[in-house]
Order: sequence, then C-alpha cells, then structure tokens
Amino acid sequence: MLARLRFLILGLWLGCLASADLHAATSVVIVSSESNAAYTETAQALVEELERSGISRSEVLLLRASEWPLGRAPAARLYVTLGAEAAGRLARSELAAPLLCALLPRSSFERVLQQSGRKASPLVSAIVLDQPMSRQLELIRIALPTVRRIGVLWGAQMAAEAPALKAQALSHGLQLTEAAVAEEEPVFPALRQVLEASDLLLAIPNPQVYNSASIQNILLTSFRARVPMLAFSAAYARAGALLSLQATPSQIGLQAGAMARAVLHGKALPEAPVYSNDFEITVNDHVARSLGLKLDAQSLHKRLRQREGEP
Repeated sequence: MLARLRFLILGLWLGCLASADLHAATSVVIVSSESNAAYTETAQALVEELERSGISRSEVLLLRASEWPLGRAPAARLYVTLGAEAAGRLARSELAAPLLCALLPRSSFERVLQQSGRKASPLVSAIVLDQPMSRQLELIRIALPTVRRIGVLWGAQMAAEAPALKAQALSHGLQLTEAAVAEEEPVFPALRQVLEASDLLLAIPNPQVYNSASIQNILLTSFRARVPMLAFSAAYARAGALLSLQATPSQIGLQAGAMARAVLHGKALPEAPVYSNDFEITVNDHVARSLGLKLDAQSLHKRLRQREGEP
C-alpha cells in the first residue's frame, strides 16, 4: 500500500508539473507494470537522473501499464518501460520513438520481442535483470573456491544459452550440470537430478522455473541437499539462498536514466540488450553458518569489482 501511494504521488507530482507548462513537450514517457516498491524506486531514480542531466520534470510523463492508451500513443522522444507487462504493451504499439525496456529478465524481453514481431535493435532495446555470466562465475570462484560442479535449470526457451554457459564455465575451471524443464512440466524432477550431481545451484532468471509458486520448495530442497544456491534476487537470499547477485532498482533506474539522456542527446540505444553496470551482493548468514562458511557481502563486492578491473 505504501509503495502504491509513493508511485501515485510520484505520478501526480510529474503530472502537475507537466500541466503547469502546457507548452512543454514530453521528452520521456515512463510506463510501469506495477506500483510496488521496486517499480517506484526505479522510476524515482530514473526521473532524478534525468533531472540531473537537465531534463525538466515537466518533460516526463509517468503512466501505469493499465493506463496505456489503446489508440494513439502519447508523443515522446523516448519510451521507457519497467517490467514485462509494460514492455509487452508498448512493443505491440506503434511508436514514433525508441523503446527502452528495463526491470525484466532477458527471457521476458525475448518473449516480448517474439510476441510483438520485433527484433532487438537501436529502436527496441533493454537493460536486463540478468547478471553477466562471467560476473556470476567469478563470484563463485571468489566466494566458494572449492565448488567444481554447477547445477542449472533451463526453462523451455533458454536451452539455446547452454553452450555459451558451458564454455564460460570450463574457462573458469567449472563443470556444468544441467536439466531442462519443459512447458507445463513440474520443476522438481529436474531439480533433484541437478542437485544430485552439483556443488552449487546457479539460479538463472526465468519465470517458468523460478517464481512465487516454486521458489520456497526449490530453496528447501536445495537446503536439505546441502547444495547452496547463488540467486538473482536479494529476496531469494533472505528466503534461503546462500547468496545473491543482483542490481538494485535504484541502480537500474540510474542506468536507464543515463541511457535516456544519451538518446535525448542524439545517440542510439544499444543494438542488443545490456546488463547492469553496477550490482549488489546479499549473503544469508544463517545458511552460510549451516554450511560452515563465513562470507562478507561487502568484501565479496570489493573483490569482484577488482576482478572486473575497477578500483
């Protein structure tokens, strides 16, 4: 309720400012799938980054996906969506400006492209929630140097990514144990198969496999098997994964704002989806202690940054 109120206040604030200057053209339209805390935080960070770059708040229009008009889209120089629902609605619309999708996993963005008949291009691009595989594998080497076998569950539309992940795992001295989960099939036969031959379960964002209905059972099953999980969400780490690697809503919002600023200054969106520049690590201390581990999130973050060539 509080998050929804914040989103409403943010929208009213922008709306009032826009109506105060009727001659100000809308530069950026932000369409959010939901009004919960993550979406509100992302939208706020995006708007503030635009303002720091000289874009007036009166040039920004904030809408929920349910408010998106079925007919002619509001004119803008750039459209930004937060979440898969908003991305799908705008991708199916006729837009006269580029579309930047954020706050959705790569698999959801690819589904949006498929269902709308579009292709990733400078006109339709995304900041995906997935972390670069090289970053995830490097974190495993830093945090859990004894791990050799990594388990992965693939969704129906993700099996094509397996060869690239296998190659990267081998380059890090790691072996990939994998299983595919077909559409409409239960996750747990594949999960048990993977856990039996893995030292760690690497969760890859895919709503078909990891969702609100399945995550508690996945976490409980992996915990009982004493196979820790590296997750893609801090909420999963708090719920029972050993650790998680993710971008925060604010980090996504700041990056989206920077990309929006570049577009408004004449640059094109990246031709392919991009990963978040920044990231955060969350450690579940209880799970770590149960496995005889001592992990510090700040230390891991610093060491991972150093491995990526940043001070």
